[in-house]
Amino acid sequence: MKIGVLAYQGSFEEHALQLKRAMSRLNFQGEIKPVKKSSDLKELDGIIIPGGESTTIGIVAQKLGVLSDLKAKISEGLPVLGTCAGAIMLAKDVADAKVLKKSQPLIGEMDIQVIRNYYGRQRESFEATLDFSAIGGEKGKAVFIRAPAIVKAWGDSRPLITLQGIIVMAEEKNMLATTFHPELSDTSIVHEYFLKHVKR
Repeated sequence: MKIGVLAYQGSFEEHALQLKRAMSRLNFQGEIKPVKKSSDLKELDGIIIPGGESTTIGIVAQKLGVLSDLKAKISEGLPVLGTCAGAIMLAKDVADAKVLKKSQPLIGEMDIQVIRNYYGRQRESFEATLDFSAIGGEKGKAVFIRAPAIVKAWGDSRPLITLQGIIVMAEEKNMLATTFHPELSDTSIVHEYFLKHVKR
């Protein structure tokens, strides 16, 4: 299998490391490829949209012609894991905790409403213990950095993991969204769950 990681911002290396760990644990063979242009999307079996600044990622992807091609591939069923900014990119409805409605380039394929900077800015970043049993894991550490929140899921979208009543991981068909950074976690369970999606 070939997994792409959108590589404009965010922790490509950390995602690659967790993907390698997950492949090893699942006994899957595969390669990990940075994605920066539309031709990089060819022959991918799945893609990760990492954290970073969602508006910047969207603008760069749009200028390079990647956003529309990626949206089309996801719409056609390409498995995708959007983490933090990636979850914002996937959402159909996005607002900001302070400035409310936010206009930005999005993929907009997932039936979720996301509030950017839900917990506050950089200094309000935190770690929490999550229960990963819904995706086949145990309890583990999760890192939230200027984290958004999934405040609503409808249609085919369903919550997988919550923290104090707030959705922090959701799933819809070929799409997974987390508001935390699983690449910085002490477990590769989120990446394993994603790879199982890819393998289906």
